[in-house]
Amino acid sequence: MKFIILGCGSSMGVPRPDGFFGNCNPNNKKNYRTRCSALIKTKNENVLIDTSPDIRQQLINNKIKKIDKVYYSHMHADQTHGINDLRVFYILNKKTIPVYADKPTKKYLLNNFKYCFVNYSKEYPAILKLMSVNDNLTIKDGYKKISIKPIKVKHGKVDSICYIIDKKLAYISDVSQIFEKDFKHLKNLNYLVLDCLWINHHPSHLNLEESLDLIFKLNPKKAILTNLSPVLDYDYLKKILPKKVIPAFDGLTIDL
Repeated sequence: MKFIILGCGSSMGVPRPDGFFGNCNPNNKKNYRTRCSALIKTKNENVLIDTSPDIRQQLINNKIKKIDKVYYSHMHADQTHGINDLRVFYILNKKTIPVYADKPTKKYLLNNFKYCFVNYSKEYPAILKLMSVNDNLTIKDGYKKISIKPIKVKHGKVDSICYIIDKKLAYISDVSQIFEKDFKHLKNLNYLVLDCLWINHHPSHLNLEESLDLIFKLNPKKAILTNLSPVLDYDYLKKILPKKVIPAFDGLTIDL
C-alpha cells in the first residue's frame, strides 16, 4: 500500500497564477506545488483524498489510470473544483464512483456540481454517487480490509476531516485546531501529513510554529508538512526543520 501526495501547495499553488514564487527558488523543482490532493494506492483500489483544481495533471504525472473512491476533507474550492475530471473514470468502467463527504460538503457538491450526481440524459449520466462519511470506512488491499478513520477538525470557520489510514498515517491538509479528545487517535503514528501554510498566524491554517508544536505533542515517527505557500522555500525548510520533519513535494510517495 502506498500513499502519494499528489499536490502540496496552498490555495493558489506555487507559483501563483501571476507567476509569483515568493521566497521559493524557481530552480528547485520541489518548489513547484499544485493544490492539495492525495492518493491511497492498494492492490485493489485507488482512493483519492480531495479533487483539487490540478487533479488532471496530478493523475497524469503519477500515471494513475483508475479511481475507485473519493474522500473529501471539506468544501473549499481548492479541494473540490477538479471534480469534473473524474468523468473519464466513469466512462472507462460505466460505474458511478462513490464519493464520501460530510453534510456541509455534500450540500456544496450538490449545489455546485449537480450534473455529476444526476442523470440528465443518456449522453450525460450521473458519474458519481454521494455517500456520507462514517466511522466504518474501509478499503481493500488484497484479502485485507484497511480501516480509514475520519476525525473532525477545525479549519477556521468550517469543519474539515482528517483521515487516518490503517492506524499508520494521518492526513490533515487543512486545519487550524485539533481537539484534544482526538489526540489519542493521532499519537505515535508512523506518519503525520500536516498543514503548514506559512510563518505568520493564519485564522484557518496552522503556521510553522503551530505545526511543529503539534508534531511535538503527537510524536509521529515522521512528519510531513503540506499546504505550503510561496513563503516557505523547500531548501529553507530542510535546513531548519527537526530531523524527523520534512517538507512535502508533489509526487512524494510513502510505503505503508
